Amino acid sequence: MKLLNSFNLKGLKLNNRVIMAPLTRARATNNVPNDLMLKYYRQRAQAGLIISEGTAPSPNGLGYARIPGIYTPQQIEGWKKITEAVHREGGKIFLQIMHTGRVSHKDNMEEKAEILAPSAIALEGEMYTDRNGPQPYPVPGEMTIEDIKQAQEEFVKAALNAMEAGFDGVEIHSANGYLADQFLNTATNIRKDEYGGNKENRSRFTLQTLDKVTKAIGSEKVGIRLSPYSAFNGTEIFEGIDEQFLYLTEELNQFEPAYLHLVDNSALGSPDVSKSIFSRIREKFNGTLIMNGGFTKEEAEKSISDNKTDLVSFGRPFLANPDLVYRLENDLELNEPDPDTFYTPGEEGYTDYPFFAEREVVATK
Repeated sequence: MKLLNSFNLKGLKLNNRVIMAPLTRARATNNVPNDLMLKYYRQRAQAGLIISEGTAPSPNGLGYARIPGIYTPQQIEGWKKITEAVHREGGKIFLQIMHTGRVSHKDNMEEKAEILAPSAIALEGEMYTDRNGPQPYPVPGEMTIEDIKQAQEEFVKAALNAMEAGFDGVEIHSANGYLADQFLNTATNIRKDEYGGNKENRSRFTLQTLDKVTKAIGSEKVGIRLSPYSAFNGTEIFEGIDEQFLYLTEELNQFEPAYLHLVDNSALGSPDVSKSIFSRIREKFNGTLIMNGGFTKEEAEKSISDNKTDLVSFGRPFLANPDLVYRLENDLELNEPDPDTFYTPGEEGYTDYPFFAEREVVATK
């Protein structure tokens, strides 16, 4: 089975092609990775590659309650314990750098942090905060050129900190309606300067950030995540969206990233559009492609066999099945995830999902 074969990711040997997708789990203590998170990641080290949950590069990047950062010595040390644990189990792990931009609230941030975005357009709806419960999304401040440069340097510093913490690489989150994707999308970017108005300008933030991060730590250690046709976090399907992402893909090639991680969010409620955008991106991208989007084992195997992708990332199946690779290898039934505990504090719905052998022992008692 090709899904379970090893893979050479720019010199990094992956034990299989089953990738653990980044999953926000909101278990950090004061935005610092802790021993509970260590247990969670160690349990899932069978994955060919773990891509960590979205991690803030700065106080301004903190959007959700209890998400980790990578900008203080305490955070670096917390992550270092996790990377060491994953490596001891024979696994590999990248850090996903996620600046949430307008998807944020002051109640989830440090006192002096600012909510910034490409344009001063608030996201509709409410954000959960531990301090005051659900709160309306505020109108973000429109980023100045200096703000943009600072945010890009925060990605660079986060990547350097990730290297110090022992990660095998980083993934730049330019998907799902967070900061970099906010620059790409017309619902969140109505700028009239060099960062808005056409596909080249809307792509500039992502491409400049990728350029700076690859120069800082090496292209073989940098992946990037994109989500064409996603309507997550208030983004929209706009005229010229195909051309936007095809242009962006062609430009990515010059930086030779470790991989491109494409998200098909139609399984989670985004518009179910023609899949041709993914095949067209596959044709234009010169490097390793990871596909994500509700894959079954059979669908993942067929996608790899048909050369539609090189690797497949699994989200919710890994959330509920720490031994997912073992279960896939042996055609075993999967645990079902509990949505009520996706983002709650504590072990429940986090580190207490049973391994298959544990479940069998319980069943025979």
